[in-house]
Amino acid sequence: MSGDVEMRHKPTVLVCDDDSNVRMLSRRCLETDGMNVIEAASGPEAIEAFLEQRPDLVFLDVEMPGMDGLEVCRRIREFPQGESIPIMIVTGSDDRTSIDDGFQAGATQYKTKPVNWSLLSRDVQYMLRASNAFNALKRQEDRLRYLAYFDPLTNLPNRRSFTEQLNRILKQARRRDSNAALLFIDLDNFKRINDSIGHGRGDKLLVEIARRLTLELRQEDAISYMSDREVGEHDGSTEIARLGGDEFTVVLSDIDNISDVEAVARRVLERLSEPIPLQSHKPVVTPSIGIAIFPVDGADPDTLIRNADTAMYAAKAQGRSCFRFYNEKMNALAVEHLKLEEELREAIQHGALELYYQPQIHTASGRITSMEALIRWPHSDRLILPGEFIPVAERTGLIADLGQWIMRETARQCAEWEVMGIGDFRICVNVSALQFNQPNFVDSVQQFLAMTGMNPERLEFELTESAIMTDAETNIERLAALKRLGLSLAVDDFGTGYSSLNYLKQFPIDTLKIDQSFVADLAKPDGEAIVDAILALARNLGLQVIAEGVETEDQASYLKARKCDLLQGYFYSHPVPAGRIPDLMAIDYSNYTRTAVPA
Repeated sequence: MSGDVEMRHKPTVLVCDDDSNVRMLSRRCLETDGMNVIEAASGPEAIEAFLEQRPDLVFLDVEMPGMDGLEVCRRIREFPQGESIPIMIVTGSDDRTSIDDGFQAGATQYKTKPVNWSLLSRDVQYMLRASNAFNALKRQEDRLRYLAYFDPLTNLPNRRSFTEQLNRILKQARRRDSNAALLFIDLDNFKRINDSIGHGRGDKLLVEIARRLTLELRQEDAISYMSDREVGEHDGSTEIARLGGDEFTVVLSDIDNISDVEAVARRVLERLSEPIPLQSHKPVVTPSIGIAIFPVDGADPDTLIRNADTAMYAAKAQGRSCFRFYNEKMNALAVEHLKLEEELREAIQHGALELYYQPQIHTASGRITSMEALIRWPHSDRLILPGEFIPVAERTGLIADLGQWIMRETARQCAEWEVMGIGDFRICVNVSALQFNQPNFVDSVQQFLAMTGMNPERLEFELTESAIMTDAETNIERLAALKRLGLSLAVDDFGTGYSSLNYLKQFPIDTLKIDQSFVADLAKPDGEAIVDAILALARNLGLQVIAEGVETEDQASYLKARKCDLLQGYFYSHPVPAGRIPDLMAIDYSNYTRTAVPA
């Protein structure tokens, strides 16, 4: 009977933040997933609400005027009913001192900004589950230590724990003059599976992968975080961790020969490659495994990790679903990357790149009023997409040259369209975080406008949340300087991070761009709730909204009904070369259906 009552219980979450928009978005996300929400706008209000309402979890902003979140956390812990309640604090700092300050104040878990908005309710649910699981622990310090060093989704050690553990294991191996092995595991085509069955089932898949690794490689009570004292008594073990996403690691200490490592790799490969039942689906997720041996393949943690990662990519290149030991020949991969860098530099210098344009449809008029410029690289043997060469450009510093080329080409094409008498539409250009954070970025844009004579009102820069939130106070002035030049500014992929909405109100931006993952989830209640919340937020802030990734008529109809300003996606048009734009400009999209797509 008590189990039935527990299943019917709707958890109550106390949301404390001095920003009403944060409270509004939190309420929409949490209530959509069946939770009750009570709000507090200040520290004293939060304490009063806690005593009166007895919530199941507290969601607490650290940076608040007057009584800050850490003080609220400390005071809640002083009450008998507050000793074990889960408290999630949200902070803009991710250094160890700040994290430890939060734990010392009594926090159960912390989130650094930006945090993925769409995962808030899921994170809260995981915390509620964790709270129930760890209530049996005798000491609060043990529970906090666990949450600090373990992944809340899979309960495996996280990246922080892995890094410290690997350091300890290698130090021990040096003292004993023994060998250790690092297996770097990456799931093949996980993004495709995640996109096809949904992120919720994708998370369940990751949990099952973690469970299989744990059962296959060690006893159930062997998952532990070792202290410095315990290392000296450790006689060898298998340490498993989840680094994030679909990346896992296995560290084997005190190995006798390579055949033992190979046997472990085969067991992992076979076990993880078995079908995983997920409701109506039974996906097969194979691993690619890279192996590096200490000290032969690396005498320090960084080298060992890098070489195991290189071996993993070699396994993928070999055809996936296999394992590879690191060897010096794999440096050929680095040579290949160097070649790509050289070819990209030549392509920029010789104008071998090309801009495609994807229209953005103004819902009120049914006309194209803006379009996004998207770079393509027609290589000698294939069309290389940005996902392959943009990381190379960012890693090598070519991103600045690439950004300048994109703006020059945009200005040239706009001048050509003006001669043809095509309408006065805006071009949206993506600006990478590395490019935006260059000290002379604003000056370079000003010089570009002066040199090309391009009307700045025809240019809009798209920046991600993470790009503008890295140093919010500095970036507010940088964005204001761009606005003074006459440009429009958009926040791309909005909603995928947890930005401070206090800062968002201060940013001189014009447009929010709803991330395509939310548009894809419009058929689900939580997807609709998030899109509706972003649209409501934009209206409150007086901002225009673009929805990207619109692929179906149902999605377009929903967004039109909610008065989303602009729509962009394959439903209307794929990115096309500049020569196709005049034909698209002639289309009235007011009553558009896919059958109307021009040949």
